[in-house]
Amino acid sequence: MSERSAKIFIAGHQGMVGSAIARLLQKNGCENIVTRSRRELDLTRQSDVQQFFRKEKPNQVYLAAATVGGIHANNTFPADFIYNNLMIAANIIQAAHQYDTERLLFLGSSCIYPKLAPQPMQEDALLTGKLEPTNEPYAIAKIAGIKLCESFNRQYGADFRSVMPTNLYGPGDNYHRENSHVIPALLRRFHEAKTNNDPEVMVWGSGNPRREFLYVDDLASASVHVMHLDKASYDAHTSPMQQHINVGAGKDIPIKELATLVADTVGYNGTISFDASKPDGAPRKLMDSTLIQSLGWKPAIGIEEGLKLAYQDFIISANRSR
Repeated sequence: MSERSAKIFIAGHQGMVGSAIARLLQKNGCENIVTRSRRELDLTRQSDVQQFFRKEKPNQVYLAAATVGGIHANNTFPADFIYNNLMIAANIIQAAHQYDTERLLFLGSSCIYPKLAPQPMQEDALLTGKLEPTNEPYAIAKIAGIKLCESFNRQYGADFRSVMPTNLYGPGDNYHRENSHVIPALLRRFHEAKTNNDPEVMVWGSGNPRREFLYVDDLASASVHVMHLDKASYDAHTSPMQQHINVGAGKDIPIKELATLVADTVGYNGTISFDASKPDGAPRKLMDSTLIQSLGWKPAIGIEEGLKLAYQDFIISANRSR
């Protein structure tokens, strides 16, 4: 079945990742994309998910739906993060199997790897050490999603795949003052500081940890690329017990440098300070993306260009909320 004619369900189409995948599929001419809002379909309710799959019987599923947030949100709502994400993954993956979905792609996170995993983190680092405590509940739910896909593949011969993106940013991001990730949080903070003529901006943590960032449209292209790989090629590059694929930019930067880049992008000229009393998280998180590159994909948007595009999106989002 061609991509254009396939019925494709994007779970989480209103989120940053899901909307990026939807934009790319629409650009590619896909004619039968199925979506549901949270009000229309509660993915944490098994009976609702079963009813949806029974009716729609999608050929392909992009599982991008998730409860997400930064360090503050992970620390504040650990029960929500583990429960919601476990239920979403379990309900959709099981229903995809039951109603004969041909192919599913599960979107995970780099936080699945141990806090002190060797850098850059390779796929086989999974379950080799302790997780970063601040996002352990979320990470455990994502690990469960990976293992659900692997288990259905092993037991039933399903074609369920997983990609593990690094830290993402770009259009559709969450710019909440407290519950956002580092780039959207910094964009908002520096924008407001510029608007208010604040002489100083305080950034959480020491600024020393290094992080890798990927523009969300690059993840969308990687996701579609992995979904389109023939099964023999995907299986040949993975193993039955380890079938996820890292997706990253291939380089990281210190948070201090990132803060300077964001300030320059926004046009903020004040002082940047760091509050070392706040948690840093893992000292470094760099993905080894050798595998997906060997399969023919590489990112197209660098951090400087990506930040400019993300800031434009923030301005649009801020104007809408007025």
